[in-house]
Amino acid sequence: MTFDLALLVAGLLIAVVLIFILKDIVKIVINSILGLLILFFINYFDLMAYVGRPDIPYTPVNIILCALGGVPGALIVIIMQLVGTPVT
Repeated sequence: MTFDLALLVAGLLIAVVLIFILKDIVKIVINSILGLLILFFINYFDLMAYVGRPDIPYTPVNIILCALGGVPGALIVIIMQLVGTPVT
């Protein structure tokens, strides 16, 4: 009987931990998608031309920075492009 109770408690603990981990993973994935969409829409609507700068190139470094950094990563890429030191 105690073995069944221990398994039940262990299963509940694992379920609770997985719920918290999956919540964080979903937030990270959504943030990554938003960062990549910001980069795409900046180029699609040619918003950099309004400030006299060329489009942001789709280099592996820019894409990885936007994917891993999410919205803050996309803002870093945009600011660096505006300052004149593009990420290559």
